[in-house]
Amino acid sequence: MKNSIFLNHAPHLEPSELTAFSGNRLDRDSEHRDETSLVNALKVEGTHILAFSGTQLVLKHDGQVLDPLFAPYELAALQPDFDSAILLGHQPTGEPRLAVPVALKPEDLSAEFKPADPRALFRDALIGEDLLGEVAQALSLLRWNADNKFCGRCGAVMEGRIGGYKRICTGCAHEIFPRTDPVVIMLVVDEKHDRCLLGRSHPFPQGMYSSLAGFIEPGETIENAVRRETREESGITVGRVRYHASQPWPMPHQLMLGCYGEAISVDIDFDSVELEDCRWFTRNEIGQMLTEGVADGRTLPIAGTIAQRLVEDWYEWRH
Repeated sequence: MKNSIFLNHAPHLEPSELTAFSGNRLDRDSEHRDETSLVNALKVEGTHILAFSGTQLVLKHDGQVLDPLFAPYELAALQPDFDSAILLGHQPTGEPRLAVPVALKPEDLSAEFKPADPRALFRDALIGEDLLGEVAQALSLLRWNADNKFCGRCGAVMEGRIGGYKRICTGCAHEIFPRTDPVVIMLVVDEKHDRCLLGRSHPFPQGMYSSLAGFIEPGETIENAVRRETREESGITVGRVRYHASQPWPMPHQLMLGCYGEAISVDIDFDSVELEDCRWFTRNEIGQMLTEGVADGRTLPIAGTIAQRLVEDWYEWRH
């Protein structure tokens, strides 16, 4: 077979596709967004809306079926804020898909509605993978717009433009665009002893261990962020770094960049402020956690998280 830079011997061709919030199939048509796009989308018969009460998706609930898609007229009882609506994109059929914040708080919703936060949506499989991806897009954009009501330069009011993808200052005409915060999340591997490094943060559920992670700082490469964060949190020195997968994480607007790091030291000296514990896990321990759910009282993050994907794919690589 001809050699190619695109050859991939990992367990999955594109592991990002196996993470929660990554299944967005909307046509965003970003090059053609203008000031008429949102207004025109609301005029289309068959337009559907995702409604959000704070950071929770509102689902219609009839006792058996959960439905996250609203027609515009169905939002009246929720006190929708159409001035803050976001045009997410279009289905392959041409159907517009929007996100709209509502004024009613989750605790004030009537019994016919069920609010759910992003973690519950994928943990409990309340909606499909494609809709999860749309929720990630919607939550990130709604949060960014809500956080930028005023200009950071002159303090004047900022107004939303082109369907929620730009804000412009009414005072000095300063323009800003949506942000995405890159975060490295890495599984550090000690190849000599066939084991991987996992840590436990203080807020984690009882017994859960996960990959280390941290924000990329300005002027820093992905690889150097992996090395720095691993050293700061665990005391382990990392050599080679390999990118593996990514995951949108809409809490509020991160992009998780999953990597493998090569351990070139093995003595752990973890930061007790950041971590409650940090230890090496053998391949047998990981296999037991993946197949039985627990090993010596220790568990992995739930399926759908990129942390779990990194661990599972490392385990499968040998097989």
